[in-house]
Amino acid sequence: MIQGIGASSGIAIGKAFVLPNWEWDLPEQKIDVADLAREFDRLYEGIRTSKVEIEQMKDELREVVGPEETSIFDAHLAILDDPVFMNEIQGIIQRQYKAAEVAVKEAIDHFVTMFDLLDDEYMKERALDIKDVGNRLLKHLLGAPEITLPSDTQPFLLIARELSPSQLAHLNPNHVLGIATLAGSTTSHSSIMARALGVPLVVGIESKLEETIQTGDLLIIDGDLGVVHMHPEESLVDHYTGKQLRQREKKQQLKQIVSVKPVTQDGKEFELSANISSLKELDVALSSGTNGVGLFRTEFLYMDRNRLPKEEEQFEVYRSVAEKLDHKPLIIRTLDIGGDKQLDYFELPEESNPFLGYRAIRICLDKKDLFKTQLRAILRASHYGNVKIMYPLISSVEEVRAANALLEECKSELKAEDIRFAENIEVGIMIELPAAVLIADILAEEVDFFSIGTNDLVQFTLAVDRMNEQISHLYEPYHPAVLRMLKLTIEAAKRSGIHVGVCGEMAGDLHALPIWLALDVDELSMSAHAILPVKERLLSLKQEECRALFDELLRCRTSAEIHELLDVSQDAPIAAARERAAVSKPL
Repeated sequence: MIQGIGASSGIAIGKAFVLPNWEWDLPEQKIDVADLAREFDRLYEGIRTSKVEIEQMKDELREVVGPEETSIFDAHLAILDDPVFMNEIQGIIQRQYKAAEVAVKEAIDHFVTMFDLLDDEYMKERALDIKDVGNRLLKHLLGAPEITLPSDTQPFLLIARELSPSQLAHLNPNHVLGIATLAGSTTSHSSIMARALGVPLVVGIESKLEETIQTGDLLIIDGDLGVVHMHPEESLVDHYTGKQLRQREKKQQLKQIVSVKPVTQDGKEFELSANISSLKELDVALSSGTNGVGLFRTEFLYMDRNRLPKEEEQFEVYRSVAEKLDHKPLIIRTLDIGGDKQLDYFELPEESNPFLGYRAIRICLDKKDLFKTQLRAILRASHYGNVKIMYPLISSVEEVRAANALLEECKSELKAEDIRFAENIEVGIMIELPAAVLIADILAEEVDFFSIGTNDLVQFTLAVDRMNEQISHLYEPYHPAVLRMLKLTIEAAKRSGIHVGVCGEMAGDLHALPIWLALDVDELSMSAHAILPVKERLLSLKQEECRALFDELLRCRTSAEIHELLDVSQDAPIAAARERAAVSKPL
């Protein structure tokens, strides 16, 4: 068994096909001065051909995964237009008299090495993009054939050192059952596309791989647990085959409750909403019976492109989502970049701790024109549905008031231009900083709703970077301090009579459901695939029992005690779980 990182969920069983490395070792090729013009012509023709290919891939894939995911290829086109990358290649040809393909290879190696040395996961992923684009250009300069996958054989499991978006674009999901890569991360472009295609993916297995995987080897890829099993015994194959069958049967069963109202046995009704970042995700959410969209991440409109999106572009996307929802709530979070979310064309300062630095609402309040462009687009879309605005990373009343002042400016401008919008559009904030929790009673007087972002709230409360492998075990959503933070926030919202929801990972965690019922939150917003499992458990619970359970959780002194109590309640009726827990330890 090899432990990697689950980047796209699901289970795949089959024989491996190992993808050869798409790289070349090129000998030094000097050229004569008289040949310079010919080498530049070859380079420019290679660039033109590469652009045509990328555009074709983008068009072909758009029908499969939607326009948002295919915007990845806009970043690849931008690299071919990037003056720094191209100047490096041209300089090597002109000053060192080297053939075009040698110059391209040296430029790729230079930038990839430079980016790999940076302690920045985002930049490491961009190194893979440069390698992908550069290798495509090299292929044309060398006249090399495209590496193709077997298409006339049985479906297979694809194994690669790295998998570029270009390679993934050529995959047929009917032939590729699952993927495992030696390198990579859950935030890479390839991971994003694998999830969109619904292909199980495990990344980062290189450090645990003690023997080489060969084409034809029998493997099991578990994208849920992030595990690859090599040469599994028959009993393990039977186990996973049964697990696959149960997952399919469970999905079919859950479809029966799509139209059932999410109500507890004692009458507490919940809003189960979806977190989305694309129209494709919205379609999945609607087929799961979502109450609306509790978090629309707008970053995808800004990422993987070479310029800021214009107001009209944003308006069209927001309007499309609002219309598809047919007056169900749509909460649009304003731009949340910085930290681990960078924009190639938007220079952010180098920071020793970017998560605590220049990001989210701080950038928006500093770059007012950028912020107002988005606010105008959201306001215009509000005429077409039940649209709400949400500001991220709020730490003070001053930030809320400054953002709302800009919102009022936008409203005045639109009125002057005779453009329609919802004048009483609701405005809320994300609660994801301890500072916001401690002044939640004050903030509640300034806004229409709260949405708790548990991912950052846990991270900041415990001072734990969950992407740091050395301390990621300390990232504990069920820490006693976190439960108290949640309680303070929700009680402040209730006292002020404003709507309160949860949009972080804990919203879709079945273990946390009794906590949300006990605290009487109004809405849980989660990934679309989690909606039906959460609804299924909700239908079996009673709010009063959950309140009694939460009182006992608050008396727990360690995370382990909290987990134990929640684990027991997961497997048994809560009343019985409380009795068993009381016998096992004093509370």
